[in-house]
Amino acid sequence: MKKKTVLLQLALAVTTLALVSRTRAADPADTTALPPAGEAPSWNLHGQFTAVSQFHPAFHSPYIGANSLSPGFAEKETADVTLFGGYRLWSGAAVYADPEIDQGFGLDDTLGVAGFTSGEAYKVGARNPYFRLPRAFVRQVIGTEPAGTSTQAADGPNQIADAVPDENLTLTVGKFGVGDLFDTNIYAHDPRADFLNWSIIDGGAFDYAADAWGLTYGAAAEWTHSWWTLRGGVFALSKVPNGKDIDWQFRQFSLIGEFEERHGLLGHAGTVKTLVFVNHGHMGSYADALRLGVETASIPDTALVRRTASRPGVAVNIAQDVGSGWGAFARASLNDGSEEAFEFTEINKSIAAGLSVKGDAWRRADDTLGMAAVVNGLSSAARSYFAAGGIGILIGDGRLPDYGYEKIVESYYCLRLAGHFALTGDVQFVANPAYNRDRGPVTVLGLRVHAEF
Repeated sequence: MKKKTVLLQLALAVTTLALVSRTRAADPADTTALPPAGEAPSWNLHGQFTAVSQFHPAFHSPYIGANSLSPGFAEKETADVTLFGGYRLWSGAAVYADPEIDQGFGLDDTLGVAGFTSGEAYKVGARNPYFRLPRAFVRQVIGTEPAGTSTQAADGPNQIADAVPDENLTLTVGKFGVGDLFDTNIYAHDPRADFLNWSIIDGGAFDYAADAWGLTYGAAAEWTHSWWTLRGGVFALSKVPNGKDIDWQFRQFSLIGEFEERHGLLGHAGTVKTLVFVNHGHMGSYADALRLGVETASIPDTALVRRTASRPGVAVNIAQDVGSGWGAFARASLNDGSEEAFEFTEINKSIAAGLSVKGDAWRRADDTLGMAAVVNGLSSAARSYFAAGGIGILIGDGRLPDYGYEKIVESYYCLRLAGHFALTGDVQFVANPAYNRDRGPVTVLGLRVHAEF
């Protein structure tokens, strides 16, 4: 009861601030909400509260393993409250920090489905609220054309309102999420606003550097010119796969590069992003684990055969406006399936596609309806490992006698209320959870509450 009381008080505080903030912004006579003409603000402060509750009814399961989704009825919830603070250092540069309080668990402690069902659920959970600092970074924007044009960037979380040169070099250094810059998609990337499934909001086979909460330390550069952007970065991996602690000394690291192309198709804006990455760290080979398991008559375990190795991968990400409030997106990704998953999840190949529809047609312009489907797969080496009883980051039923692609369909409806508050209903249908034809299918229902200011 105590944890609920604390979170409700925090949610009430955020919602109250949201109401005050929105009221000020809507009143043209109230100039306290706006910076003086010609003067850029030196700081900003925003906040958000998100709570997600998910449950699934009982489903068919002749057996379960250590990392299986429990076959009985289950319900879990997560909640987080975040402040986004920014301070301008000098022209084009600002420092940002996002203190946060988290609480809750994903279904089965975020286990049992490779394309997990909630992007708001981390690989660690807690019954009581706890504090952390997910992001603390410095960003510098440098105009590359002295006489070039600029676009006004709106004030928002981790963005102080400012005129940003259209042709620029942007440098970001500190603690943040790889997904803040790479593999972004305007229709499917934010579990607080759009889809929830991990393999829909991110490329399923993009094993990006992250601790157990999805954040890391690193540096990135983005060069934007005309119709394209080239970005690259180096990020620290966890000390051990799926670990809480990051390798501060960068002995284990990830290199990521992405090329973004922007275009107009029949007058509608779209983007195509092509990403490559390589993780270099202390990781285990599925084949080596299987070999040791046979030699010792034991269950294979990649933790026993880890050595320094590299694991590359690629991803393609498409977003396309199709007019009348409709948007389409697609992702395809692939990684080296001979090595264990290091940070994200056990997906070696994935393809996803979906639609996002604004509510103009039914006179709810701020509402959004989303529909998407994803198919995830394992490499032959990974299939053999899990068939022999191996355990991974998210999956491991103790056996895998009948492998099948993990197929997930998700749909959500986001009801936007008063601009600052949103209520979302979400449903996901998971066939072959953890690639196991013997188990499931599973229907996961969710409710998301989100407030911001």
